[in-house]
Amino acid sequence: MSAKTELAFRLDTQLTEVMRLRVQSLQQRSQKRQEGERLLQSNEAVYRLDFSKQSLRFSHWTVRLAQPARLTITATSQLWTPDLTNLMTRQLLEPVGVFWRAAEEASDVPAQCYEADAAELGERIAELAKVRKVMYFLFAFAEGCSPETVDCSITFMVDS
Repeated sequence: MSAKTELAFRLDTQLTEVMRLRVQSLQQRSQKRQEGERLLQSNEAVYRLDFSKQSLRFSHWTVRLAQPARLTITATSQLWTPDLTNLMTRQLLEPVGVFWRAAEEASDVPAQCYEADAAELGERIAELAKVRKVMYFLFAFAEGCSPETVDCSITFMVDS
């Protein structure tokens, strides 16, 4: 029998700050980004998932938005080592997860999403968990969304 495990996405304030400083440094020096480098946008932050188990199967997302808003989650590949390299566009995985809440929906209702893309993203995360202890994500906040108004986790079935 498989057990379930719910993993909460955690804001990585230190890594977000390092990536913001990279943008600031380039601007101050009037330099351009490296060919293919992905700079952090002002409406983005870096989040992480820590895997305590490696044998996982995607079950479902739990995304709650406190107000009408849109959240886009982009996973990074296992090739990105944040303390050693800049983030490159080729290290961003597709599809992205897009979640939103419309103005007429109650705040306790889970966010809507493009289900096929969200499921595929969840399955890719489960695959990468087999070889990673931690994984990083770019959360893009739009239309009234911010880190303070988002509660996001992903649930997996744990194979024994």
